[in-house]
Amino acid sequence: MITLYGFGRLYRRVIGETRDLRAQWALEETGLPYRVHALDHTGGELDGPAYSRISCFHLVPVIDDDGFIIAESGAVLLYLAEKAGKLIPPDFEGRMRVVQWCFSALTTVERPLMEIQLIDKFGGGEGAENRRAGMVKEAGRWLDGLERRLDDREWIACADFTVADILLATVLREIRKTDLLDPYPRLKAYYARAVARPAWHRTLSLYAERLGVTVEDIR
Repeated sequence: MITLYGFGRLYRRVIGETRDLRAQWALEETGLPYRVHALDHTGGELDGPAYSRISCFHLVPVIDDDGFIIAESGAVLLYLAEKAGKLIPPDFEGRMRVVQWCFSALTTVERPLMEIQLIDKFGGGEGAENRRAGMVKEAGRWLDGLERRLDDREWIACADFTVADILLATVLREIRKTDLLDPYPRLKAYYARAVARPAWHRTLSLYAERLGVTVEDIR
């Protein structure tokens, strides 16, 4: 059985923003049997020797599939898709298209959105307002591209929902409390389609239960 290493105790300000949500969403979509090993971040468990043997960077998520360990959320999702034969096309070119959009979500789109989220949530000290404006400008380039990509498309990589959509939707979720998606109606509708999926709602419920909060606290 797959073990998902995720958060069990976490500093309240970041509850609902962690990347184990991505992995659990993929597990709920694929139907692969799994259990969650909940880690105490506030107690330093991620930095302890036991977890160091599993994750050299002391990060979450990690999965352990009967001794085969995978870290990094993008790699975790691609592994789960390949193992289940779901959320990824069967042909080589289709799979590579999904891989391309996984990289796009994590290396191109996420960087400015994460910076915006961090400034909005934690401040950022001197110069934060100018940095945020710069990140908003950069983000606009990538959001423009996504809007064009979604012309007459339901999902980002292929005709069907894939792990690339899980990654991109969770990246877009980082700016859900801003108005940055308002100029992009196709992208905004795409995000709404993704987070309307039953597996995402199950994931939110399971995560909220694990962290001892309500779904409304993290939606």
